[in-house]
Amino acid sequence: MPCRVHNARHGYMTVHYALAISTVVAYGLSLALYLIFLNTGKVLTGRLGTLLLAVGLVAHYFALLERSRGTHTVPYHDLYGAMSLFGWLLALTYLGLEVYHRQRSVGALVVPFILVFFVASQLAPADKLSPTDAHGPTFAFHVTLNILAYAAFALSFVLSLIFLIEERVLRSHKLGDVVWRLPPLELLERMSRSSVLIGLVSIAIGTALGFLWLYRLSDKYSFYDWKYAITLLVLILYAVYFRLARTTAWRGRRASKLCVFNFVIVFLSFTVVNFYLSHNHRFF
Repeated sequence: MPCRVHNARHGYMTVHYALAISTVVAYGLSLALYLIFLNTGKVLTGRLGTLLLAVGLVAHYFALLERSRGTHTVPYHDLYGAMSLFGWLLALTYLGLEVYHRQRSVGALVVPFILVFFVASQLAPADKLSPTDAHGPTFAFHVTLNILAYAAFALSFVLSLIFLIEERVLRSHKLGDVVWRLPPLELLERMSRSSVLIGLVSIAIGTALGFLWLYRLSDKYSFYDWKYAITLLVLILYAVYFRLARTTAWRGRRASKLCVFNFVIVFLSFTVVNFYLSHNHRFF
């Protein structure tokens, strides 16, 4: 019996490392190709970067499944699993926006974040945590949709930063070849709004599902939690951004600055609030 357990463990670790290495290689090659595309503008190189990003997504997905199988729980049960899921959803959101807007010039600036989150999630073993009282498909959708919202807001944050930097460079008239290959400012705004829309829909549905579970477990958990207040604040702030970003007075730099500010609140929600102020949440 111990021999069987050892063999099963060895088999799990072999598959896990193979998937992790495959994911890192695919994301790394995708990043290299995106960088070459940004510097040369060669269409084939950009397409190959997109293809390898998709390959990395598939390998990353199976790495998440294998992690769940090895720990006998959901990917977001511990910090490192949540980080890996965040990176995967960030990659998925970006790839969707790239295909929808037919613009891959920002891939070189987004893929590094995806790669960092995945690598960081592999640096330590899964934490030994007790299972949560909430479980099942409804709770899984609640957590996944909330992490998807954070990933979409993170992407809008990156796009807004690119907008602000590109706009400043254009105003300084210190232009290089790379600047001309970045998306037009108007397209960056549209991509940011699209990402925010994904986040708004996800966090609205995810929060509703969370309150449904809270109602079911009201005998164990209180409705008074900092996480609920900050999540509603995030929802309001991004709804305000989405409304103002399309007006003449706010379009452009002001809307991008507002988007950056909003993500600071998201970051606080995902870190300080989760770790120190919330009794009902761990890493989501």
